[in-house]
Amino acid sequence: MLGDPRVTLITGDDTAACYRRTDDSDAEARPADYHGRAVREAYCWSNLTSGNGARALWLLLVPFMVANLAHWMRPAAPPAHKAHRIYDLLVRVLALTLTILLAAAACEVALDLTAWQCAGTPACVADRSWLGFVSPADHGWWSAPGRRLVLASVVPLLVIGFLWWLSHRTWSAYESASPPPRTPGTSRDTPADERTALSMHGFWYGRRLVARLRAAHTTAGVLTVAATLRVATAKADRHSGADALLTVTGQALTALVVLLAAATLVIVWRTARSEAAPDDQSDRLVVRALPYASLGVLALIAVHSAWARPGAHSSGALPGAAAFGGIAVFQGVVVLALAVTAWVLQRAVRSEQRTALRGMGGPAVALLSCAVGGVLSGGVAQRFADWLDGAATPGQEHAPMPGPPVLLSWQASVLPLLLVVVAIVAVLAAVRVVITRSRIAEDIPGFYDPRERPDARRTKRIAGTIARALLTDAAPVLVAATAAVTLVLGAGAVAGAWITGRAPGRATEGAAPFVHAAAQTAESLGSWLMGAGVILLVTMGRRAYRDHSARRTIGILWDVGTFWPRAAHPFAPPCYAERAIPDLTWRIATWTERFDGRVVVSGHSQGSVLAAAAVWQLDLVTRSRVALLTYGSPLERLYGRWFPAFFGPPALSGLHRQMDDWRNLWRRTDPIGGPIRLGHEDRRRVDEEPLRDPLAYGRTLQNPLPAQILGHGDYQADPAFDRVRAELLARLDPAPGLPGQRTQRVQDGSGRSSA
Repeated sequence: MLGDPRVTLITGDDTAACYRRTDDSDAEARPADYHGRAVREAYCWSNLTSGNGARALWLLLVPFMVANLAHWMRPAAPPAHKAHRIYDLLVRVLALTLTILLAAAACEVALDLTAWQCAGTPACVADRSWLGFVSPADHGWWSAPGRRLVLASVVPLLVIGFLWWLSHRTWSAYESASPPPRTPGTSRDTPADERTALSMHGFWYGRRLVARLRAAHTTAGVLTVAATLRVATAKADRHSGADALLTVTGQALTALVVLLAAATLVIVWRTARSEAAPDDQSDRLVVRALPYASLGVLALIAVHSAWARPGAHSSGALPGAAAFGGIAVFQGVVVLALAVTAWVLQRAVRSEQRTALRGMGGPAVALLSCAVGGVLSGGVAQRFADWLDGAATPGQEHAPMPGPPVLLSWQASVLPLLLVVVAIVAVLAAVRVVITRSRIAEDIPGFYDPRERPDARRTKRIAGTIARALLTDAAPVLVAATAAVTLVLGAGAVAGAWITGRAPGRATEGAAPFVHAAAQTAESLGSWLMGAGVILLVTMGRRAYRDHSARRTIGILWDVGTFWPRAAHPFAPPCYAERAIPDLTWRIATWTERFDGRVVVSGHSQGSVLAAAAVWQLDLVTRSRVALLTYGSPLERLYGRWFPAFFGPPALSGLHRQMDDWRNLWRRTDPIGGPIRLGHEDRRRVDEEPLRDPLAYGRTLQNPLPAQILGHGDYQADPAFDRVRAELLARLDPAPGLPGQRTQRVQDGSGRSSA
């Protein structure tokens, strides 16, 4: 970004910092040397989202990240609308069910498949010596079913503990960066009628919110393990006729679980973001103590489950397997309620906007987060069951083990149908590219020197790049189709599992041979696809950190997902913007205050989003000294359409009015960036005319080799970049003779390209 290999760190650390060319490191001490020219400074934030290959494991938490995105996709209804709170509550409840689903999946693998089914089946234990000490044939202390379950419960407890530790560790590093001090109620603040959420002083400070949600989700995970133990032993006590004291104690423990679950729901219900000012207050003792109380109840239930029960044995599946169906149905109900709430909010929108899915983006994405969570949990359970059962197929008539819940087999069976729909949409997109390319190709030569000889292959390549870039605007169609089919197939899977009580292959044994064969094929193929999904996520993540081309396609989605604060799910990957935006705001505010200077904030791709968000956080006096230069920017094309309440036209127009100037560079060949689409206010346009890409059509004396099609990258190579930057610097140059004005100016690069 600085165009010089010799750079010096000005302020910051190894994670994120501001750099200058070494020759410019002391520019403020030599103002005469910089009269009439700018000092370039770059903010590098790549280590907030990149790093070593181990960070690829964050992709396993992608359902939590997607659910968190749904929180921010609400329609741009007036802030005082009562449906906003209902929308937020529904998303937080849905996020809580994802944590419960993860804990239930861990219990399914450790408690049901391993401790209950395999350890209780002689044929399964015979091939696994590491399970010998818990086998009933060994007659050891751990061979009792309840004690086996208690021992296995350590595994899901470790999973929950790891998520808690990871959330707490990133919480200290990301959510704790305080914004610059600002005195409310003075002329330096944004007027109330023009104030947006992103300009709120506490928007990028989510320390207390994440702490409260982390306590609630940790408690929910621990209570899921406790409930699994309690349901298993309760059924055993009813069938074996346990003594009255054991039964009464179990009922009291059940009441404690219900009480703590109710307290968890109350915390989730009452937790809301405080954005007007940073919330530094400590949580109440009941919130901080809730996870420890759940651990105490789990310990009591573990002692109760391990109590000697003569004649107790494990057979069939672990009681409570129907909980997966209950979770799926509840998630479907919450998503439908979220869709109704989004529809109500969309009807209250006062201005016409280019909103994705007409305000239904949040519910659609929330549904997809549940689907991805089901695929990951089901894939792990299916593959682990196959490994334990050897050559036999779990769930079949003569299999040694019953295998995972029937619902997971039905969900696996509908996965191939979903992929067929996605493939059809992809084929239609390819057809659209071909049609659009043919239409665009006729106009390509007109953008260049008419004296150049037309080249059909060159024209076709340029037109194809533009046509593929336009597919970004059609992304809502793919999301809508996937979400609609997922809802229908998911409902069908739950209904099939509850009606038949058997896996699809067995449920269709009396049907026509073609139907039976199709059901068996879908069940087997879907099982492998669910398992492959987990491996694919990790593989894609590691490749994204090692391969630049893979990072271009995956990085933009990941950067969007982790841009937003963790408002719905505390175990989602951390929000890098809660560190980056305060960094940028502090740097701009302190530099302009100290040197009475002027700043051009320049940002590419995701960096342009950070730049705009940082300018929003400035007070009006500082903001009036700032100009913004964005290029390859997804501010309107992506953020404005999918997050209209925060980046819609009213918000962007307000930002344009409150700062000195704003220019945006874009190309038709860019699949990520695009125009800002703001009207000309005070004769100040935001969008420049689309840049030519490639810069030269064919071979000329000046360009003897074909010019590269740049697409999303290297905007600085276009002469328009230097021209527009010079115009902004000239506009910021104080009028000569004004007292108290300095002539130093800084162009502050706002970060790395996200793709």
